[in-house]
Amino acid sequence: MDTIFGDLRAKALRSKGIIAVLVIEDANDAVPLAKALVDGGITSMELTLRTPTAMEALKRIVAEVPQMQAGVGTILTPAQVLEVKAAKADFGVSPGFNRRVVEKAIEAGLPFAPGISIASEIEATVELGCKVLKFFPAEPLGGLKYLDSMNNPYGFLGLSYIPLGGLNLQNLASWLEKDYILAVGGSWIAPKSLIAKKDWDSIRANAIQAMKVFHEVRG
Repeated sequence: MDTIFGDLRAKALRSKGIIAVLVIEDANDAVPLAKALVDGGITSMELTLRTPTAMEALKRIVAEVPQMQAGVGTILTPAQVLEVKAAKADFGVSPGFNRRVVEKAIEAGLPFAPGISIASEIEATVELGCKVLKFFPAEPLGGLKYLDSMNNPYGFLGLSYIPLGGLNLQNLASWLEKDYILAVGGSWIAPKSLIAKKDWDSIRANAIQAMKVFHEVRG
């Protein structure tokens, strides 16, 4: 059992398959962006805390687009854990492993997937009870070949990974074919350039393409 992320939440995320990684500069874009993704079949997101408007964008999506499983990324401090929890985010992730952040997520009851890139980080997160891990940056680190090798000694633990970094429509299927991949994330679905232009139609089309690959691989 995953005591940190939650088995039911993990199953729900696996059924969604694709996580849109979002950087929102203008909170007014939050709701139309989320609706465009949902219309395209993507109902899970990682809203990164890289902009001053991120928390306001999160609150608007939670309030106005209930179909969206609103995850939050780039959580770097224990204080941000509490802020994200108060805003009713569905889950949180971090780019790396910070024990204080994970411990605060456990204390606050925020489903959380810490980032890992090496074996010692896997062992540190497992020690805290984590079984859903973010693998970042996935492709620059060596992609599936690297993750296969690194996960091999820990396969009996039933760990699941959310790879982000360098994923795109061309390599999406190869990641989804692996049973230990819970879901995949990427910013190519809704890049900052399309959000800035408020090109919701193109974002919707990207979501449809990504979900087509997901359904072809996982049914």
